[in-house]
Amino acid sequence: MRIVIISDTHGRHSELGTLSGDVLIHCGDFCDGYNNDGHVIPQIDQWFGRQDFERILCIGGNHDFIAQSRRSAGEPVFQNAIYLEDDVYRFNDVTFYGTPWLPDLDGWAYFLPDEERQAKWSLIPRDTDVLITHTPPFGVLDKPRSGRSIGCPFLAAEISHLQPKLHCFGHVHASFGQCVRSMTTFVNAAMVDSQYEIRRSPVLVNL
Repeated sequence: MRIVIISDTHGRHSELGTLSGDVLIHCGDFCDGYNNDGHVIPQIDQWFGRQDFERILCIGGNHDFIAQSRRSAGEPVFQNAIYLEDDVYRFNDVTFYGTPWLPDLDGWAYFLPDEERQAKWSLIPRDTDVLITHTPPFGVLDKPRSGRSIGCPFLAAEISHLQPKLHCFGHVHASFGQCVRSMTTFVNAAMVDSQYEIRRSPVLVNL
């Protein structure tokens, strides 16, 4: 399965052009929360509709207030992508799970305090092959320019038990890249740099 992973496009998705593969994953922050730009959702939904994939999966990030509001109200977020919020999606015998929560950013979308966040991670199914989060786990591709790890330690503990084949995320722009630890390939697919300019290419993983 050819999986293409992107994250943190912050309204600049069109600069990525047309992508192709089997599954496209967006790990959140498709909006710019500083500007409350609700127009981004219909724009990126149209962009999703032009991509060449069998399935498109997307979760929210801390900038995606409008998506969180829509989901909380029971409204669809997208027409051309499957929006996951503590949801399982199975495709061609691969189990995907998307969960958007993150630490340390009280007042932003999808923030949860420690105890509530731990409860969310405990919902991740044991048979998850591809885990999609916005935050990295603590100690894995999670260092901003300050050099201090800011990922979630409770997520890291959960992953040590789950050991999914692939864990993809974004959020920390300065730590774009991938690595393999134990049985899991980790991908930070943040597209933009600290100035919110697209500087990276989508990450391709063959699963």
